[in-house]
Amino acid sequence: MTHVVSADVADAFATTARLMEYDFVRTALAAAALLGILAGIISPLIVLRRMSFGVHATSELALMGAAAALFLGLNLSVGATLGSISAAIVLAALGFKGGNDAAVGVVMSFGMGLSLLMLHLYPGNSSTALALLTGQIVGVSGTGVGALSVVTVIAVVTVVALWRPLLFSSADPEVAAVSGVPVKAMAIVFAVLLGITAAQAVQIVGVLLVMALLITPGASAAAITSNPVAAVVWSVIFALLAAVGGVVLSLAPGLPVSVVAAFISFGIYLICRAVGGFRSRTITLNSGA
Repeated sequence: MTHVVSADVADAFATTARLMEYDFVRTALAAAALLGILAGIISPLIVLRRMSFGVHATSELALMGAAAALFLGLNLSVGATLGSISAAIVLAALGFKGGNDAAVGVVMSFGMGLSLLMLHLYPGNSSTALALLTGQIVGVSGTGVGALSVVTVIAVVTVVALWRPLLFSSADPEVAAVSGVPVKAMAIVFAVLLGITAAQAVQIVGVLLVMALLITPGASAAAITSNPVAAVVWSVIFALLAAVGGVVLSLAPGLPVSVVAAFISFGIYLICRAVGGFRSRTITLNSGA
């Protein structure tokens, strides 16, 4: 039995190594790495702003934009970006907070309704429409990687340049407003960052599993550290492991990349929760002693 398992593992390694020699796989790995960096930087701010449900609405509006572009014969990336940015700005304009899920539900249902309508009316290949739900990272072109690189650089530079006001307005918007931080402007900036990130994620991992990269890495980081900078670093590491690992581990079995990435992300989250719980108990015991 052990010999059979070892042979299967060896075959899987050989298949993975062989497939990684193809250019489209290497392109997919580059796209996954860039998406991991992009999602990892934004994820802790999403968690801090309690916008996890809002991410779902934003991703569905990205789907709406991509579906509309597909139906009209336009560029999917542009359509997804316009849809997701519009959704994020609408949520910011409505003053979205963690407890205000009604506005999110309204936006989400509207976006999903239009998405289904566009996909229903689309006369082309249904597999193309399905890819919007599950992602198509192995179909990412060199041009797509270039666009993702530009988006990643813009996001990184923006977050670094506006880190303090973004963090302050995310953690305590009321006090930040009193202190002179342009809270509304920061909300719009973050909405745009969230929109372009969600648009890229939807095209690669699909709308159904976009939260695996936009929320779970930040939630995992929050479980093991309270330092904002450390949380971003850990979040990027976790997002990279999920995205790149999803591509590599999906090659041999031929599974969807988004599914494998979601499993990896969830596994990391469980480990981080366990580590965070252990550290909390240790601190409590030491304090009691």
